[in-house]
Amino acid sequence: MKYSIFYIVLLWGMGALAQQGNETQPYKKRVLETTEVDFLSSYYGQEGDNAAVTGGLGTEALTDVTGTFVVSIPLNDDAVLAIDAGVSAYTSASSSNVNPFDGGQLADPFVASSGASSSDLWSSIKGVYTHSSDDRNDIWSAQFSVAAEYDYFSIGFGGGYSKLFNEKNTEVSVNTTIFLDQWNAIYPIELRPFAANGIGSFRASEITGNTNYAPDFNTFDQTNRNSYALGLGFSQILHKNVQASLAVDVVQQQGLLSTPFQRVYFADVDNAFVEGFQLADDIERLPDSRFKVALGGRLNWYLNETFTLRTFYRYYLDDWGIRSNTASAELPIKITQKFTLYPSYRYYDQQAADYFAPFDAHRSTDVFYTSDFDLSRYKAHQFGMGVNYTDIFTGARLWKFGLKSIDLKMYQYDRDTTFTSFIITGGVKFVMD
Repeated sequence: MKYSIFYIVLLWGMGALAQQGNETQPYKKRVLETTEVDFLSSYYGQEGDNAAVTGGLGTEALTDVTGTFVVSIPLNDDAVLAIDAGVSAYTSASSSNVNPFDGGQLADPFVASSGASSSDLWSSIKGVYTHSSDDRNDIWSAQFSVAAEYDYFSIGFGGGYSKLFNEKNTEVSVNTTIFLDQWNAIYPIELRPFAANGIGSFRASEITGNTNYAPDFNTFDQTNRNSYALGLGFSQILHKNVQASLAVDVVQQQGLLSTPFQRVYFADVDNAFVEGFQLADDIERLPDSRFKVALGGRLNWYLNETFTLRTFYRYYLDDWGIRSNTASAELPIKITQKFTLYPSYRYYDQQAADYFAPFDAHRSTDVFYTSDFDLSRYKAHQFGMGVNYTDIFTGARLWKFGLKSIDLKMYQYDRDTTFTSFIITGGVKFVMD
């Protein structure tokens, strides 16, 4: 009998301890319930007549196909590891003219060369670790990335912190990233011999115009570039249907900020040609530092069960003289419980960099110069349309994964120059049972 009483008391005590343990460790909803896999792909094409590779005049035709996998894995109730791996294969008419004489046809800035520089493959992998506090009001993150292509290698790392308060109606965040990049500097084919021995690779009989072509060309001593970025964010739920956010991004870059294979032509130097191609006077030369600031804001308004309005504005400036404005609006339209349309519009205007001049307009006495129209003055419009399919019950299956959503979006982009582009993107998300 005394042993029975002892066991009853012991079991009662263990139950009380278990109950206390449950009180100190209440149930937590996992940050991510199960593994998610996203497959993303895009096709991009562009046209234009202001290629920087040929000094601001020449074909800008380019096509690019990308494929990316993003796997998000819940490590425990509070932590998630996301791995993002992708490749991008492109064919570029402009970069093919780094050496316009290797394509088997007459060299011409408006004709793509079929040589080795006409295509390339870019690949990257990034890992992001995110950890949330028990009450989900504190979120820490860390990331590491590697990217590479034929003439370029980059390592990046960083971290961030977000704090939610006011019953999760308010959020502040800070994040920082550092990128350490290294160029394998590739120069226009006609300039390379002058850096090596001062003797050109063309015979005088091949050159028309200035037959005494002998540019004073020097390669870059420094071929690395470091970028340091700091971002601050603030988000506030203003109403049950309205959310606003503000962001400040600051970037400091140092090192080789010029693109080594982009040509520049001087107005005060006689032109020299081989076949139909004008030989470079020099390459793009820009300062070895750049400071950028971007100030942006978003306002999202849930209008009703059918319409939601998302708006965005950003002002950008840097110490190269560029000033720009970006404004965009997206109006998701819920057609059914599973289908949503995403019409959008984006406007952009930019003031030119201090060092920009178009084709054959720079002076040889200038210290810095570029004919890259990405740094010119221009305005641009982008129109988009997208469709999203969401299956909340993940009825469709692929092995152990259920289909969660499908996205398809298309964008048409036009500048007030000759440049135009379009992109088609698609994404499929699966979740593991």
